Amino acid sequence: MEFPFVLIYLIPILAVWAGFAFVWFTRPKDKRNVRLLLAFSGAFLLAITFFELLPEVYEHHNPRTIAVFVLAGILLQVFLEFFSKGAEHGHMHLDLEKTSFPTLLFISLSVHALIEGTPIHGNEPILYGIVIHKIPVAIVLGIFLTNSKMKRSMVFMFMLAFSLMTPLGSYLTHHSSWLENQGHLLTALAIGVFLHISTIILFESSQGHSFNLRKLVVIILGVGLAYFL
Repeated sequence: MEFPFVLIYLIPILAVWAGFAFVWFTRPKDKRNVRLLLAFSGAFLLAITFFELLPEVYEHHNPRTIAVFVLAGILLQVFLEFFSKGAEHGHMHLDLEKTSFPTLLFISLSVHALIEGTPIHGNEPILYGIVIHKIPVAIVLGIFLTNSKMKRSMVFMFMLAFSLMTPLGSYLTHHSSWLENQGHLLTALAIGVFLHISTIILFESSQGHSFNLRKLVVIILGVGLAYFL
């Protein structure tokens, strides 16, 4: 079923606020369930990338050019994580005592979210993948922000601006003729970002390389759900 035009922009916003609202009202102490949700989202996003995006960009475009942009996406995400400290895959290594607006964190997360929005139009499985990815990230980000010394107004401003970035990426791609013509390259860039994020999540989901049946089950469920969409 194809989503109405407005919902393509609205659903990613609601996903961010759903994750933040969960933190705001429940104040979770145990992060184990969040890690399980992250593992599921990483598996789902990785599988959707292989099932949907990679065949699409390689079928109609120069494979070598596509490969360059996929690798550029991976390197771009590595660069962004120097500033976000791993927030995109569920880790926050920032100072909770700071009261100022975390500008570098916001910019890095915003660039990441803008790129996420570029392949959404006409591809509902990717929309699902991004939503499932955003909820646990918003939970982890919400835990950090609500436990920090930042003013509550600043916390809400951060979450509002962040929630708008993925729809903004979709809107710009769909309404700019130049960006739309380069859509396959932007999709390849997004693929690189997704590959890096999802594989990092899966690697980190097995801390100490120990076997964890629950994480294995949710990873299999994530891949299975992506296959049957």
